[in-house]
Amino acid sequence: MAGTTSSASSTISQQPSAYSGRSVFHQAPTFTLETFSSRDFIVKDFVENLSETAVPPNRRSGPANQANAFDPKPYIRTFEHALSRMAELSGDLEQRENELSAAVRRAEAQHISTLQTANRKLEQITQSFDALETKLQGEDSRSITTVVKVGQRLEELDRQRTKAQDTKFLIQCWLEVSQRGELFLLEDIRRQGGGDGKVRCAKIARQLIKISQSLDPESWQQANGVSRQVNGINESHDKSKPQQRRHNTRELIEKFSETLEKDLLKSFDEFYRRENFDGMYECAKVLHDFNGGSSVIGSFVNQHQFFIDRSQLITEEVGGDDETWERLADPDNEPPGVEPSLQSLIDEVRIVVQEESTIIKRAFPNAEQVMVKFLQRIFQQSIQQRLEMVLEKANTISSLAFLRSLQAARSALSTLIDDLRMHGLTEHPEPISPPITLVLDQQFDDLFVPYFAGSSYIEREKRNLEELYASLLFRFTIFHSRRRKAPTTFMKSLAKSGSEMLASARDAYVERLDSSDLAPAQKAMLLRVAGLKDAENAKAQTEIEVSDEDGVLSTATAKRMLKWLAEAVGRGLELNGGNDTARDVSALHQILITNLGEIYLETSLDAASDLAASQENVTKNEPDLSYVPTLKPAITIMHLLSTFIHTVLLPLVAPNISVRKTMARSTDQTMESLESKVNSILQHSIDVILNWTSKILSSQKKTDFRPRDDPSSPNYLELLQTPTCQSVYTFLSRLQPLFLTALAPGPNLTAFFLEVALGFRALLFQHFQKFQVNAAGGIVVTKDLTKYIELLKTWELGEAFEGSVEALTEIGHLFVVGPEALRERVRGKAASGGWDRADLRAFVMRREDVGTIGVQSVLNSM
Repeated sequence: MAGTTSSASSTISQQPSAYSGRSVFHQAPTFTLETFSSRDFIVKDFVENLSETAVPPNRRSGPANQANAFDPKPYIRTFEHALSRMAELSGDLEQRENELSAAVRRAEAQHISTLQTANRKLEQITQSFDALETKLQGEDSRSITTVVKVGQRLEELDRQRTKAQDTKFLIQCWLEVSQRGELFLLEDIRRQGGGDGKVRCAKIARQLIKISQSLDPESWQQANGVSRQVNGINESHDKSKPQQRRHNTRELIEKFSETLEKDLLKSFDEFYRRENFDGMYECAKVLHDFNGGSSVIGSFVNQHQFFIDRSQLITEEVGGDDETWERLADPDNEPPGVEPSLQSLIDEVRIVVQEESTIIKRAFPNAEQVMVKFLQRIFQQSIQQRLEMVLEKANTISSLAFLRSLQAARSALSTLIDDLRMHGLTEHPEPISPPITLVLDQQFDDLFVPYFAGSSYIEREKRNLEELYASLLFRFTIFHSRRRKAPTTFMKSLAKSGSEMLASARDAYVERLDSSDLAPAQKAMLLRVAGLKDAENAKAQTEIEVSDEDGVLSTATAKRMLKWLAEAVGRGLELNGGNDTARDVSALHQILITNLGEIYLETSLDAASDLAASQENVTKNEPDLSYVPTLKPAITIMHLLSTFIHTVLLPLVAPNISVRKTMARSTDQTMESLESKVNSILQHSIDVILNWTSKILSSQKKTDFRPRDDPSSPNYLELLQTPTCQSVYTFLSRLQPLFLTALAPGPNLTAFFLEVALGFRALLFQHFQKFQVNAAGGIVVTKDLTKYIELLKTWELGEAFEGSVEALTEIGHLFVVGPEALRERVRGKAASGGWDRADLRAFVMRREDVGTIGVQSVLNSM
């Protein structure tokens, strides 16, 4: 407890008394305002301290005291005394607060009075100033005018004095150089240093040259020599005087000018090394006034460390590992980007130009002109030389490597130009000045002029695509060229043009591989795309082994072709900058139509059409429908081709209406030709299916529908269908899964099966009109028809074929029912109009009981 109350107890004390040692009652503690104003004051400690001081020490301990009951009186007296003391302190505090408030009010009043006095004085000063100004403008205007005129006259006299001094000094310099052949006066000023002195030397030197041209024309006509005249007086007037040698003032003045220029250039270089931009500015300004600044600009640019370092690296070969160059030449790989040495140069140029622009701005009075020269030197020397080396290296790899390198370089340099524009260079951080912008654009365009002159660029793109397409389709063309035979019919002779196109493309490819200007790396890449080992293998075409897979359409192959062309189109838009876009896109469109549309799609569809046509009249083996699955990739590729052209190519040529119309017409003609070939294949397929179905139906035995009770004959009533029906069902049931691989579920597939179903229905009508059917055979007919109907329903032909299904069902009934029921059925079908009377009569005539009276009556009623 003593520890916790130490802060409060330190401020509470007992009043002294002479009888304190013998006092019966303990004196109450005393305290002041400082007790409560202390930061260490705690109410709890204060109360506890009062409680402890309430009981005298002689009563706090001892056995007797412990036995006594609690006595509250000391505490009551102590707290009453504390309360009274606190009341006194409260009164003192309130009195002090009132005194401070009164002092504050007096200070505020004094402050307000001071402000009012200051405002009055300020108003008086303003009024006095206005009055003085009015007086000066009014009454003293003549005095002011006089003062101004005096000042102007003094300035004029000072200028005249300075001009007279300069003239005097100029005459002294001329006399010195013309009479004594010396320029000590100018040499003294030059040696004194300082920018102003050197500027004065430069100006005087220029004036001396003009004086020399006017007063000493002989020194401008000959370098050295002695004149026969002395100071303009002919020696004949005074032959007794010896000849005096005249000095070549031109040579002397020019020699001094050269010395002055060398000193300034040397000083400029020293200042540059010490990064003393003020000194550089003075030297550059003097030289600019002296000779236009061409020498200092040339010295700064030519001796720049960037060009010194780069001149040593210019002979460095283009880097990059073989894998990177192979990726660059591979059309299926994404290009790796800018060649490392060129990218390094571009990054260094970006840093150097931005740093040097600050130096140029501070060191030259004509900073813009210096910046132009610096940029021209960088682009025309460093960047152009490295760009040419990179493109030459890429050209030795392949055409695609060259085009990709050109695109990457142009993109990187375009980014460099944009970065320099955003930086502002000499105008940093303000926008770049228009003259420097013009120089940057001009230098950028000049770098690529040789590669885009005329049609050189698009010819490279076309040649590259043609080589890639020829390589990719080489095995395909070999396969189909071997399939082709000499035309024996008119229709086959029409297909001869396609064969000639294949041969032309193949021969052009082989000739290109044999070309001496084809780079070895490109030749290897083309052989790899073609799936060949070497060029000799390409020449020996008869020895190339091809499989059926080589002659089948591949969606992946078509996508590769479209991807290559899309890359070429995108590259053309980026590189050619919109110039002749319609012409270039039209050229690439024609390559795509020729290779993907004619050589690839039409060749495959012609092969499928030939195979389908050859299967129409097969009699021994089941027709070969292996060509059907090739329709699916053909239709998919056709859709890809059409979508690509209408989505990518045609919008690019929209501004050129004539080119767009030509491309759209060519595309429509190609798509119509391809669609007609697909339709022809499907029509051939329908003929093949119906012909073979007719062939199977023709094997139906006459006794199949006239079963007897002969034990040796098969019991057809126990069979579900006849063998012929089973054969037809087996053949036709394979059509749906087969043609689902060619045609996607939809209207086209439904229309195809509907056409087959209608033809099959007609065959069944003809088929059952050929056989005599007895009562038991009618049941057999009904079973066969039920199987046929089951097959047709799996084709999901829709409501359009429901009437035909009902007609097939009715055929069985015509053979099963008796004469009376037959009459009712015939009457009902004839009345409904769903049957032709000739067909009804033909089926009734094939009943075995046709000779009976009941059936004859039915026939007579028809």
